[in-house]
Amino acid sequence: MPRVFATPAAMADAVGEELGVSDWLLLKQERIDLFADATGDHQWIHVDPQRAASGPFGACIAHGYLSLALVNLFLPQIVEVRGVAMGVNYGCDRVRFPAAIPAGSRVRGSARLLAVAPVQGGVQATLQVSVEIEGQARPGCVVDTISRYYPA
Repeated sequence: MPRVFATPAAMADAVGEELGVSDWLLLKQERIDLFADATGDHQWIHVDPQRAASGPFGACIAHGYLSLALVNLFLPQIVEVRGVAMGVNYGCDRVRFPAAIPAGSRVRGSARLLAVAPVQGGVQATLQVSVEIEGQARPGCVVDTISRYYPA
């Protein structure tokens, strides 16, 4: 269940807090293959299970940018901001891929609210989101996402 903020401005009181986690997602080879098709990145470490089995990761791994894209799936499960006419992804800072995510892994997002600041007509929030890999100490992706919320 997401952490709910009644208004964008209400987020300011939660700066520095962990906001929660998303549901687990089984990251199947099919999703990796679809991402490869969408981006044109068909490198064997992502899409060739036979070759990848003897490669450096022992199996196919998700694209780093796929793990980053999953943040958009996880965030609405972690945080809900009410009283908005529109919310937009403004950008990202400090994107890192600390660990490979093997195909067939379960992943989820966790988020911490880093900053909230007024912007013209709205509020800008920076959240650090980690894409956690079940059973692994290091996440597959860590990104500081920047979102803008414009009140209704």
